[in-house]
Amino acid sequence: MTNSLQLGGLYLLMAGMLIAGMLMGRRGRFSTRLSMALAWIAIFAGGFVVFTFRDDLGYVVQRLRSEATGAPVAAGQEIRIPMAIDGHFWVDALINGEKVKFLIDSGATMTTVGRDTAARTGVEVSATRKQLVRTGNGFIRVATGRADELQVGPIERRDMPLHVADHEDLNVLGMNFLSSLQRWGVEGRWLILIP
Repeated sequence: MTNSLQLGGLYLLMAGMLIAGMLMGRRGRFSTRLSMALAWIAIFAGGFVVFTFRDDLGYVVQRLRSEATGAPVAAGQEIRIPMAIDGHFWVDALINGEKVKFLIDSGATMTTVGRDTAARTGVEVSATRKQLVRTGNGFIRVATGRADELQVGPIERRDMPLHVADHEDLNVLGMNFLSSLQRWGVEGRWLILIP
């Protein structure tokens, strides 16, 4: 017999003895005693379920927080990002230690930040090299830049090339970040990132 089986059996035996003792000690109508017994059985069954899944309760709490706030769920090195109400995947990341909100876009070739974000986070921006790039919203002028560190949850990339958009305030996490991962994909309403 394993320890967990012994503990579970002991729990069930104690619960059964408590319910049986309660039924023998009470006087009154049978229906009252039966409803009391069923209530105690439900209480002990709930306690047994909580005891059985005690190791997974942290994950359940993370999932509930994620559904309420949109925060990603980290399970080891894997990150699960919930789909926002607008149908996109958004994540708070760190650029050089500064918090930046990103739209995750597999249609974007390069990770792109706005000029204000680049200045706030200390991204090194090339003053000479500017180019026009086509986006889903038309053409925009960008400069090249480089972040010393880009971190999404436990996933960290160093010396990350970026585009810095002149007149855009939307920060996009693109394929140059996603393709650096071992695996990424969408499962239902979740975007899974595996370093």
